[in-house]
Amino acid sequence: MTISDPVTDRRVFRPTVLDLGDATLRPWGRALDVPGGVVPALVAASRDPAVARWSPLGGTGPVVPETYLDRCEERWAAGTAASFAVLDAADGSLCGNVYLGWTDREDGVAMIGYWLVAAARGRGLASRAATAVTRWAVEHADVRRVELYHAVANADSCRVAERAGFPYEGTLRGSYTYGGGVYVDEHLHARLASDPFPD
Repeated sequence: MTISDPVTDRRVFRPTVLDLGDATLRPWGRALDVPGGVVPALVAASRDPAVARWSPLGGTGPVVPETYLDRCEERWAAGTAASFAVLDAADGSLCGNVYLGWTDREDGVAMIGYWLVAAARGRGLASRAATAVTRWAVEHADVRRVELYHAVANADSCRVAERAGFPYEGTLRGSYTYGGGVYVDEHLHARLASDPFPD
């Protein structure tokens, strides 16, 4: 017999599509429709210098797109993480990614991350996508707090965090390695479900 937990039963990420007007956020998976195919699009994104430097997608070795897509599908199916491909509304091309996953599901704490390919940068897309995913998580999965971490040297990500309504909370020393084997300091930004969303 399975015992139901009313708290964690509410805290489930269900696949959905979010519309930003000029971009659409769709769940990652092998069936995702991207011009030229989802696997080549992921490989190309992993070769973008900024993505390779700051994102776990670049990691410490070559990207295995099929493994990445399978992991996204498994986490969606389990309701434990939401990985969205950010697609251009006009041509369906891959612009980037927004990920949100539980760090403490029972307490309602999740973590968000994002990346964009070079062609999609400079139009506020990362902050708008992060805001949309955060709002969706608060409204539909009972997320109480969302944390955002980025390397101190990643000034672009810091600006995205601030525009998306994630105030700076402090610096974590030697907290993460971005594929280079050296642990770097990170900024912690976070927002609560009760915080007002940016316009």
